[in-house]
Amino acid sequence: MRGAELVFGIAEQIENLSYIDFGSGFKVPYKENDYSTDLQKLGSVFSARFNEFCESYGRELTLRFELGKYLVSDAGYFLTKVNVIKQTTAYTFIGLNSGFNHLIRPMFYNAKHRVENVSIPKGDRKLYNVVGYICETDTFADDRILTEVRKNDLIVFHNAGAYCFMMASNYNLRSKPDEVLLYDGKYYLIGTREKFEDIIRNFVEVKFN
Repeated sequence: MRGAELVFGIAEQIENLSYIDFGSGFKVPYKENDYSTDLQKLGSVFSARFNEFCESYGRELTLRFELGKYLVSDAGYFLTKVNVIKQTTAYTFIGLNSGFNHLIRPMFYNAKHRVENVSIPKGDRKLYNVVGYICETDTFADDRILTEVRKNDLIVFHNAGAYCFMMASNYNLRSKPDEVLLYDGKYYLIGTREKFEDIIRNFVEVKFN
């Protein structure tokens, strides 16, 4: 609540406010034992303090938050297939049919996403490094323990809802995948896989004399 008290301290010096927006920052768990925000607990404490502030301010204000990540992060999953498994003297690499063009956070700022082998949810477990198909620093996850992975197995990344499609690109002229909505036990295609023609549609042909 210290951050909120700073905002209240600023707000009380501004006349004729109609609302206070406390922004985002609500925690969602990206890996095991990660922190998450208890909205019920936060709401009971915060609403009481906000009502107290409104009374001292002399008017009723609207309380606003920006819950984007909290609402959609774990509502989205990213599925991709295993292209190859490569064993070195030190590591076992899983090469996926995807890259940071689809999920950039791990490569960009070492963000963590929970990874699972959907094809074999139970069984023997091994240590893997999960990498993509782009010849850059295209690493999804280091030192992850997964059920033993085979070629063509499906790998799922959790907490893709707030980042995956919105941060995707056509790096190296690679296409974005299908988007599928699961609602009430039924699947709906809501975004089709790009074709090469879709990617180059806005290219302009220049002819030189």
